Amino acid sequence: MAVAGCTKCIKYMLFFFNFIFWLAGGVILGVALWLRHDSQTSNLLILQFEGQQAPSTFYISVYILIAVGAVMMLVGFLGCYGAIQESQCLLGTFFFFLVILFACEVAAAIWGFMNRDTMSKELINFYDAAYIKAVDVSGSPSKDAAIGVLGVFHSTLNCCGKGDDTPLFMQVRGTLCPAGILSLPKPKSCHRELIALFSEKLHLIGLAALVVAVIMIFEMIFTMVLCCGIRNSPGVY
Repeated sequence: MAVAGCTKCIKYMLFFFNFIFWLAGGVILGVALWLRHDSQTSNLLILQFEGQQAPSTFYISVYILIAVGAVMMLVGFLGCYGAIQESQCLLGTFFFFLVILFACEVAAAIWGFMNRDTMSKELINFYDAAYIKAVDVSGSPSKDAAIGVLGVFHSTLNCCGKGDDTPLFMQVRGTLCPAGILSLPKPKSCHRELIALFSEKLHLIGLAALVVAVIMIFEMIFTMVLCCGIRNSPGVY
């Protein structure tokens, strides 16, 4: 027998929140795919220098987001169907997956907070290693490769140098930095641009995670209330 009164209102509110949850999963999936294929990060993270790949810690969080977005869409559909059908079994399964997702999101948030500076620091170290080889006057075999790596950094981020550049770099920067950047009164520091690049993207991920966490808390509350209402409805044993 169908629920009535306030429980019926809860049923449709749960359906509404599940629909929002399903849409949020689609948005997170889309944002994660955009972050994965964004030209700025992709151009930098595919670089190789002296046999080493550029650090790709950033992609770990992106792949987690892709998985979370896909699972959210599946769980959101399950919640919508369970609410409309007033099925305790489906709602119980939905609640179980919701708790698992919430726990994973909290764990990912803790990991992200602890490693919030790691991604930019790893790329800064990678840039500095190429920087040292590019200005090496001893004719290092990897000098040409280092110049190529710096060129990608400079053109992608519209920057030139570290900000506290050596006199040797200042002498050769005309061959290392695009002319458009050198024409500026004070070219931007690549160190600062790398920090800003990943800070901006992490703030975007954090905002999406916060919105989803709030929706999930409301959904867990509504699911428990609806399950109790269904159990207490006449004709349910």
